[in-house]
This record gives sequence, C-alpha cells and structure tokens, in this order.
Amino acid sequence: MTERDIPESWSPARAKEPDKITILSRGQQIGETHASGVPATGSTSESVMQSKESSSEQPLNGQSQGTAHKSKSLGKLPRWLKSWVLWAFLLTLVPGSIALISMAMLLKLPAAPNCPSIFWPLASASVRIHCAQFAASKQTVNDLLQAIDLVKELPEGHPLRGEIDRFLGEWSQDILQLANESFQAGRLNEAVATARRIPKDVPAYKLVDEKVAKWQSTWSKAEDVYQAAEGEIRQQHWHQAFMIASRLLRVNNKYWTGAKYDELNQLIVSTREDGDKLTKAESLSKDGGVDNLLKAIQLAGLIGQNSYIYQQAEEAIPGFGRKMLELAQQKLKQQDADSAIAIAQKIPDNAGLQLESEDFISLAEAQRSALTGTIPGLESAISQAQQIDPTRPSHEKAQQLIARWQLEIEDVAHLEKAQSLSSGGEISDLTAAINEAQSIPVSNPRAKEAGQEISNWVAQIQTIEDRPYLERADQLAVLEDINSLQAAITEASQIRRGRALYKEARSKIATWTGKIQRIEDQPYLDQARELAQSGDLPAAINTAQQITPGRSLSSEAQAAIDDWRGQIRAKENWRKAREVAVAGTPDALAEAIRLADQVPSSSLLRNDVNVALDQWSQQLLDIARSQGESDITRGIEIAKLIPKGTAAYSEARSQIRTWRAILNPPLPLPTPELSQPSPTTGQQ
Repeated sequence: MTERDIPESWSPARAKEPDKITILSRGQQIGETHASGVPATGSTSESVMQSKESSSEQPLNGQSQGTAHKSKSLGKLPRWLKSWVLWAFLLTLVPGSIALISMAMLLKLPAAPNCPSIFWPLASASVRIHCAQFAASKQTVNDLLQAIDLVKELPEGHPLRGEIDRFLGEWSQDILQLANESFQAGRLNEAVATARRIPKDVPAYKLVDEKVAKWQSTWSKAEDVYQAAEGEIRQQHWHQAFMIASRLLRVNNKYWTGAKYDELNQLIVSTREDGDKLTKAESLSKDGGVDNLLKAIQLAGLIGQNSYIYQQAEEAIPGFGRKMLELAQQKLKQQDADSAIAIAQKIPDNAGLQLESEDFISLAEAQRSALTGTIPGLESAISQAQQIDPTRPSHEKAQQLIARWQLEIEDVAHLEKAQSLSSGGEISDLTAAINEAQSIPVSNPRAKEAGQEISNWVAQIQTIEDRPYLERADQLAVLEDINSLQAAITEASQIRRGRALYKEARSKIATWTGKIQRIEDQPYLDQARELAQSGDLPAAINTAQQITPGRSLSSEAQAAIDDWRGQIRAKENWRKAREVAVAGTPDALAEAIRLADQVPSSSLLRNDVNVALDQWSQQLLDIARSQGESDITRGIEIAKLIPKGTAAYSEARSQIRTWRAILNPPLPLPTPELSQPSPTTGQQ
C-alpha cells in the first residue's frame, strides 16, 4: 500500500497485516470494485506488459543495428569487439537480467484500495472488511468505532457474517480494554464515556453496563476508603488511618492502589508531622513565657494551607498571640511599661492582632508617662492618649484613662500639699496633712495612695502620744521584782488595741509577766528536785504539780515529772522481775527477763538489770540443755526464750541448730550398684 492509500486520520505505524480473508479475496475485491463502477487503484497488468515490451525492445534494436553495421564495415571493428569472451559474458548477463525483471513484475501484488476515497454505499463487503481491519489495527477508540461502523451495516445473511460478528466482538472488546486502561489510569468518567460509545446494536454492548457498573462500584468503594481514612486523619488517629489506607491495596484499580494509595500515605505522614508541630506549639504555649509563645506561633505557622491541621493551626495562632498580649498587660499592671511595650512589639503579624497591638503600645507609652506620678507626666500621658483616633478599637479605653489621669492630676496636687504639711512632724502638722489628704474622694485614682499616707500620719501621731507610756514602763521594770514588774505592766496596758505601739506594748507585758511567774514558781520546782534527789519521787511529783499549765515554768516542771514517773516504773519492774525469777522455771525466767528489760537505759538501775539478764538467760540455756537430753523439741522451745543481746543468746542459737539437725538428718546418698560379672567375663 502506498502513502496515498493511508487516510490522514489513521497512523500507519500501528497498522497490522491484512487478515487472511483480505489476502484470499483481494482479486475479488479488485474485480468487485471495477464492477461497481468505483475506480480500482491497484491494477498493475498494464504496467507489467509495458515493462516486458520495453525490456524486449532494447536487445532487438541493438541486434539489428549491429548486423547492419557489421555488414557495412566488418573489417573496421576494434579488436576488443572481436573477443568471444566479451560476447559470452553479454549473452549470459542480459537475458538473466531480463528474466529477473520480468519475474519481479509478475510477482508484484496489486495495490490495496484507497479507503478514504471509497464511496461506501457502493463498496463491497470485502472492501469494507479490509478497510475496517486496517482502521482497527490502529487500536484507538475512534478507529475501532469507525471499523465497527464499516461492517455492522452488512446484512445478516451475508456469507462473511460469521467473520463480521467475530470482528465486531473483538473490536468491542478492544474498546472496552481501552476504556479499562483509562479506568486503571484514574479517569473513570473517560472510561465510562468510552464504553458508552460502543453502538447499542452490537452484540457486545451487553457487556458495557456490566463493565461500567463494576468500575463505578470499585471506584465508589475506593472513595469510601479514602474518605474514611481522611476522617481518621482529621481526628489525628494515625494508626487507624494507616490501617484503613491499606485497604486501597485490595482495590482492583491501579490508580487507587498506586497513585492514590501513595498520596494517602503521604497525606497521613505530612498531617502527622503537622499534628506534632501543633502539639509541640500548644505545649510551648502552656509552658508560658514570651520566647515559648513566639516559638509556638512559628511552629504553627509552618503548617501549610493544604494540611488538614491548617484550620486548627489558624485558630491556635491568635490564641498564642493573645497570650503574649496578656503577658504585656501583666507587665503594665506591674508598672513595667518598657517590658510591656517590648512584648507587644514582638507579636507576629500572622497572629492577627496588629490593631490591638498597636493600640496597646500607644496606651502603654502614655501610661509610662503617667507612671512618673507627677503632674507633667500625667499631662504628657493625656496628650498621648488624645492622639488615638476615634476609629481605633482602644479609643474608648483611651478616653477612660484620660478622665482618670485628669482626676489624678487633682489628687497629686492634694497629696503634694499634704506631704508638705506633714514635713513639720508635729501632731498639728500631721493632723493638717491628714485633713488635706482626706479631700481626695475614695473613687479617685490616688485614693488608695492617700489612704496609705493618712495611715502613716495617724501612726506617727499615735506613736508620739503613746511613747511616754512605754518609756515609763521600762523605767519601772528595771528592778525586776514582782511589784516593779507589775507596775510596769499596768503602765504599758494603757496603750489600747489598734494603736501604733500596741503590739510592742503587748510584747513587753508578756516578758514582764513571765518574769513574775518564774519568781513565784521557782521555789516549787527547786523543792521538788530536792525531794527527788532524796529518793522521795512521789513527793517530788506532788510538789512540781503545783505549777499549773500555762505558767512560765510549766513545761520545765512537766518534763521533770515525766522523768520521775519513769524512774518509779523502772524500780517497780525491777522489783517484780526479781520476785518472778525466784521460781526458776523457764516461764518465770522469761517473764523476769521481759519485765527487767523495760528499765530504761538511762536509769541508774540498768547496770544491775544487765547482769541479771545474763544470769537468767544462762539459766534458761542450762534448763534447755537438760530438757533436751530427753526431749529435744522441748529443749528447743526453752532455748528460744533467751532474748537477743544477752550473754547466752549466741550459744542458744547454736544449740538449736544442732538439735534441729538431729531431728531432721540429711538423706543418705544413693550407693551405686556394682554390676555382676558376666559368665563370659568370669571365665576369661
């Protein structure tokens, strides 16, 4: 087929070999084409005849011309023309060449029909099939549909109907395959549209609905999986999202198992990274501090707009910025305007607080001037606040501050005058200062400061009035006898509760009262100690108990009473222990040891007790050994009564181990059996 036979819309690169039907009936095609009146494009009989005539004419003409020439001038021929070798070569070459050319012309197939120029209503079935095959060989949707259109119009009873139906089925399947390739590439709508282009009157169309339904079902399931994974991602359930995403690998679609699965995994990973950033930012925000809040804003700002965490980050950033503004406000309340302004200036623009930050800085600068507490500073603050435009959010607050500072200017004037009046230090001067300060209303800004000044001046007046009482009381208490101390207490008691020197007066009164009680109670404690040294501990206790609780020496007396009672108990226990030990039985000796051991180590009786404990424990060991000769179990029970820390304790424990070994001897080791010699060995 020549280039002119290929339609411009068909690609010759993908053309297939003609079908056997086309090859077998090519002659029929040509004949039918001529018969139908359509010009055939491939007949070569005339050209073959012309080739034969031209190839045969040249040798004949050459021979006749040579004969004539030879007859005229035979004797004049060159010598090389007379060579028989040359003529033999020529006679062999020329006929062979003519034969080869003739064979090639005879074997040359007729040209295929020119499909684009055919008038299809008059075209034969073979021509239609040939052109349809050629179109279908290009394996594009349009060419396959063109191929189907060419042959599906042929009548049902056509002799080639079986082949036609086979081709229609194959080409329909090819279109479905191309549609499936679009589906596998992720172009569902394109795949459905391609499949729907198959003519409905083609038998294979029944597969279209089934195929489309399968594609749509597969696609819907994949989308459901994807959306479910997205839901888990939004809730930051990373493990669940990965588990759901893995279901895409079981979807019968390369697009979903490949590109979309990778996309979803990358989405999970990137969102988890963004989630970690936001979590860290929130943690930094909770830690507080300007630097941490700045880092939090920076981290949240790194989250891109395509992230599922983006909205959360956008909502969190203004909160971080507002916390910075709150820190600045706290600094301003602490009258640290410079730090407050520095913090507000660091709030990033992406926090969305530009207007609030600018207004805060403007007001903070005005308040910094007002914090000087002077009239010029307050006037400067008012001037700065008046520059805030009425359209600004902080204009109302600025007006409130201006009104406050205007009142404060009046308050400062009153305070400055009061302070000037109080500088004399006399009661009259202080009273005048108090009266001036009291002219500041309670609702005014400097009312608290005025109240503090008034309290100070009142305290100064009270100190001036009450100091003589304490001075006279100190003079009276110098002798430190009961009468002098009582007189000092009476003098200091004239200072009433709530006065400036009341606390100091009460402290002195408590000291003088304690001295009086010590003078009164010391004889009782001294007498009790003397009785105790003489050994009459009960009398000593009775004497010390005359010092009642709450008195100056009550704690000291109670400590002595507790010690004497302990000594009485120790003597009693020592006495009972000796009485019980006289019986000499194991139980009596054990009880004696228990009673004696209750004597405190600080007691003078402890040395005698320790000697007795050693003796009684040795007696118990002797009894145990004697009993063990006939009853080892009873001997062990008696030996256990010997307490730790006594002289016989170690020896008793050793004896107990010996007796237990006797009661529970170790099992003998098994003796290996000697093998008897075999009869054969004995004979040897």
